[in-house]
Amino acid sequence: MEMSQYLEVFIEESKENLQSCNEQLLKLEKNPENLSIVNEIFRAAHTLKGMSATMGYEDLANLTHKMENVLDGIRNEKIYVSPEVLDVVFKSVDDLEAMVLSISNGGDGKRDVTEVVALLNAIEKGEGIPAIQAAAQSETASAVAQEKAPIEYEAYEQTVIEQSYEQGMQCFELSVSLREDCLLKAARVYMVFEVLEKSGEIIKSEPSVDKLEEEQFDQSFTVTLITNEDAASLEKKVMKVSEVEKVALSEVTPAALKGSNSLHTDEAKTTRKEEGDALEKEKSPKELQPSAASPKSGPANKTIRVNIERLDILMNLFEELVIDRGRLEQISQDLGNPELNETVERMTRISGDLQNIILNMRMVPVETVFNRFPRMVRQLARDLNKKINIDIIGAETELDRTVIDEIGDPLVHLIRNAIDHGIEKPDIRLKNGKPEEGTVKLKAYHSGNHVFIELEDDGAGINKHRVLEKAVQKGIVSEETADTLTDRQIYELILASGFSTAEQISDISGRGVGLDVVKATIESLGGSITIDSTEGNGSLFSIQLPLTLSIISVMLVEIEKEKYAIPLSSIIETAIVKKEEIMNAHNQKVIDFRGKVVPLIFLEDIFEVPKEKMEEEDYYSTVIVRKGEKMAGLVVDSFVGQQEIVLKSLGNYLTDVFAISGATILGDGQVALIVDCNALIK
Repeated sequence: MEMSQYLEVFIEESKENLQSCNEQLLKLEKNPENLSIVNEIFRAAHTLKGMSATMGYEDLANLTHKMENVLDGIRNEKIYVSPEVLDVVFKSVDDLEAMVLSISNGGDGKRDVTEVVALLNAIEKGEGIPAIQAAAQSETASAVAQEKAPIEYEAYEQTVIEQSYEQGMQCFELSVSLREDCLLKAARVYMVFEVLEKSGEIIKSEPSVDKLEEEQFDQSFTVTLITNEDAASLEKKVMKVSEVEKVALSEVTPAALKGSNSLHTDEAKTTRKEEGDALEKEKSPKELQPSAASPKSGPANKTIRVNIERLDILMNLFEELVIDRGRLEQISQDLGNPELNETVERMTRISGDLQNIILNMRMVPVETVFNRFPRMVRQLARDLNKKINIDIIGAETELDRTVIDEIGDPLVHLIRNAIDHGIEKPDIRLKNGKPEEGTVKLKAYHSGNHVFIELEDDGAGINKHRVLEKAVQKGIVSEETADTLTDRQIYELILASGFSTAEQISDISGRGVGLDVVKATIESLGGSITIDSTEGNGSLFSIQLPLTLSIISVMLVEIEKEKYAIPLSSIIETAIVKKEEIMNAHNQKVIDFRGKVVPLIFLEDIFEVPKEKMEEEDYYSTVIVRKGEKMAGLVVDSFVGQQEIVLKSLGNYLTDVFAISGATILGDGQVALIVDCNALIK
């Protein structure tokens, strides 16, 4: 069987099953008596084991099998749930995740798991873990082993056997036994059915097809087959199926069935059609799929998996369409043909709808990032001897896939930071009149064209005097400037490069060590981060992100004969500033904008635009932009207007161009550079 075509589906589904294991294990830790949670974990592990075995990743399948044994012990109340037991199961899940990651990176999925396997075996045997006596286990085992009753055939089945003999065919009962260590019984059953279907017609199985599919049988099952082939040939074929231990054949003759139900009753004749239909349904091996490897999906399941690369290609093609749309709008405007205008307007509307659909297809719920945090918080809390609960709100909020891929690491760092330095130890919290369990709240929501992600903790907060003292000491701000800073500006100093107030550096985080990277990543996505804190009551980190990065709304401006695009998300408003309104402060031209001193930045000087007209203007066309609480006025020659443009990167050769984040192609074929307002204000 060619497996490469299923590899992508295997990797995706394995990640989903492992995530499900993580989530349910956290629930189980809080509700150890709830066995329905154990069944959920067992189901996810069982599916993973089946898929791994089918794909040929034996190490993955074997470790999952060991983990399954422990889960089976828990659900049969032979093993008690304790943090120590769950630590081992979590460790198993970590190893499984590492194996799946290895496979997704083109590896073989192999890993040294001897330590965790030894721990799982110890738990399974009850060594050091409270377990029900071995006698109870042997009792359960003996109850499971039961004598198999002979197969009884219905009237219509007996008729089919009799008719086959009349046509010169034979009927055999094949009793197939699988090996004890068989990992995926349903898959082996399916393979046996597939072999037998090529040799004849299956009329019955014991247990039934449904039970075989759900793996509700021990190690053996029986199939009744009508065929032209001899017993030796059939046995040889079935034994070729891997993990089949032995095959026993016995012939079924009409004479042997005489003692059963009558073959020729009127009732049998009248109901033969309906029963025949039922037989068709039961005997069809197409219906028998390995349940663990490929669960059946009902008609309600109308979703498909699409490779993100295909969506990227679709997005790139659409971006080209947007550029051509702009070109057509320009031509239509120049020609003034009513029919052309009407067609272009219609095309603009339709492509706008298409744009929304494509952008929505790329949207992914932030839960794909948030899902990994509860497990991380549990582990950190145990490492630091703290009691911490994580509360996730708005996990269904959607973000563009490109943003989702980048936002995970900054959030990990902020959460580790909040747990290490924000939340206090239980005894200190009780002394301060707080509950001993600290809370970290992670919240996502839409607002306008942005997504906000907030991380709030009810810990010790930020000591602003210490922050200011350290900032002055490290030369990040001068003493004069320090006196003028607002509380929020002081808190945001912890985002400066190399800043830390940690008494000692821990391996979990240092308040500020690496937070400059968090800030840089968020700003590279066109977002911003703000911090609010109340000493003694906790901190709030708020991240603002754009919904998408590919198509943005801009204000087009002109400097001499060059066009530039300023993102609308950064603009407060446009203004005409008279020359006499301009003042000087610290060798910098500034204006008074609604009571605030705003510096003017002349883009023609920043971008070294060749000057043609030398006469002095009486006024300046200015775009007021903002980054956090800082503002600036960008001076341009003229405003062209608002437009939706496609953001294109400058490529590998132009990676360090100051204050330019990309370029776009306009309707008239001109290239306009996109201004990075964050870099200018910085």
